[in-house]
Amino acid sequence: MPPLPGRVHRAQPVPGVAPFPAPPPPLRPVPSLLPRESESTAGGSRVLPAGPGRAGAARGPHRDRTGTAPGPLRAAATMASIGNFFRRSLRRAGRREGKDGASAAENTPPRVPQGKPGERSSVFYSAGQFFFEYLVVVSLKKMPDGHYEPKITYQFPKRENLLKGQKEEEERLLQAIPLFCFPDGNNWAPVTEFTSETFSFVLTNVDGSRKIGYCRRLLPSGRGVRLPEVFCIISCLGCFGLFSKILDEVEKRRQISMAVIYPFMQGLRESPFPAPGKTVTIKSFIPESGTELIELTRPVDAHLEHVEFQALLQRLSPPLILHIFASAMLERRLIFLAEELSVLSQCIHAVAALLYPFTWAHTYIPVLPECLLDTVCCPTPFMVGIQMRHLERVLEQPMEEALIVDLCEGKIIRAVGDEEEILPGKLQNEMLVSLNRHNNNNNVHTSEQVNALVSEAFVHFFVRLVGHYGAYIKWGRSGSGSFQERAFCKAIASKSCRRLVKKFVKTNMFSLFIEEAEKSRIPQEAYFQQKITEYHEQKKHRRDS
Repeated sequence: MPPLPGRVHRAQPVPGVAPFPAPPPPLRPVPSLLPRESESTAGGSRVLPAGPGRAGAARGPHRDRTGTAPGPLRAAATMASIGNFFRRSLRRAGRREGKDGASAAENTPPRVPQGKPGERSSVFYSAGQFFFEYLVVVSLKKMPDGHYEPKITYQFPKRENLLKGQKEEEERLLQAIPLFCFPDGNNWAPVTEFTSETFSFVLTNVDGSRKIGYCRRLLPSGRGVRLPEVFCIISCLGCFGLFSKILDEVEKRRQISMAVIYPFMQGLRESPFPAPGKTVTIKSFIPESGTELIELTRPVDAHLEHVEFQALLQRLSPPLILHIFASAMLERRLIFLAEELSVLSQCIHAVAALLYPFTWAHTYIPVLPECLLDTVCCPTPFMVGIQMRHLERVLEQPMEEALIVDLCEGKIIRAVGDEEEILPGKLQNEMLVSLNRHNNNNNVHTSEQVNALVSEAFVHFFVRLVGHYGAYIKWGRSGSGSFQERAFCKAIASKSCRRLVKKFVKTNMFSLFIEEAEKSRIPQEAYFQQKITEYHEQKKHRRDS
């Protein structure tokens, strides 16, 4: 493969480094698209194995658990320590599953504060909290051996007077960020032109707290050859479109002066995060332009505010999207390939969002750093994005069956083989009609309209398939519920739907959804419940008419 512009091509992996005194355990890069109280980390919890052709192990209980190298070797040592920690975590999870047995496997997702019933976790979606925790700039610094190491060169705000535990957490966070801002290795070369790209990652800490990194990689203004740098906003809030607009403003100011960025970010930090559908206005002064008023509006539908389905529809045909959706629904191993980090980030977020109201609860890394490529050997379910230049290395890995998707060519490179047979024919055809209608509808232009139309098709699928779940939760006097799984499956008239549901109820995503439903008579997913109610009202109207 010829070298890519701005980079020195390298086909070999980062060389291993002899053991050095390990730094504090790094954050584990196991994000989730629409985080809920019930999400898991890859390394800190057990995950249900999902072998080829099946959904996974039987649903079980879910309980809470919770030195540097010298000179030129420092960068490799840092990456190796982070990579080795992550790999050891995956192996430990796999060994625990093997000991416990598939039928008794457990998932122990970290718990985070809950929002109001009917809403997603307040950690990600509450109005009134800070927009972000940090803005960091990650630049490439040349090392004595000629390679470039990503380093944080700017941080806002600088936090002082931290307690010991808070300081250690901040150090772990700041140590992990550069690796994910430059996940494509450290062999770079100065360039005169570079196309800006936007992507995101999520780090899950050992205590279950999560932070999203919204990144804009750009070439700073100037003359002659220069190196790209990354502006990364660290936030606990999931809203990709809104933060992309913020990064637009950051990039515009960067081309003027770094000094102009600070007052804008300070104004943003002092502004409350808006409620769904609401707008916050930021005043910002730019030399020679005067004071600007920047309006930041949050989408009305909170479950769609971290996704762009258009990115997926532009690269994959509707039948392929359904094959991927079916594999994700059964919690299989999925690998997505593309060269641009922004394509990987947007498309994987979109695939995970198709599962709403359910949440992918396994290893999930939209942009997998080069030093963690052997994550694809993990025997448990995962959803990862890898740059196309690493395809040959990925195919050489001794991995189990997985669905490998080429986002550049819009095709599936490797499949299990039964993807066309997973979804019931009638429901699959209805979704195809809906997706094809979108492709042929020239009147749909905005991303919000696309998101709403695509989401509607997949939500309706789940309404038809499992929307009757509420009728099969038996409530006790204490107020807690007990899901009647056998009766729930038996109530489905269609044999093809019943066959799929019997597999689906064994997945982590369904188990975690039901666990939340058993806690309160008030539905956790208000939008999904609204669609269930509308569906039953339409059925009743058709019967009466």
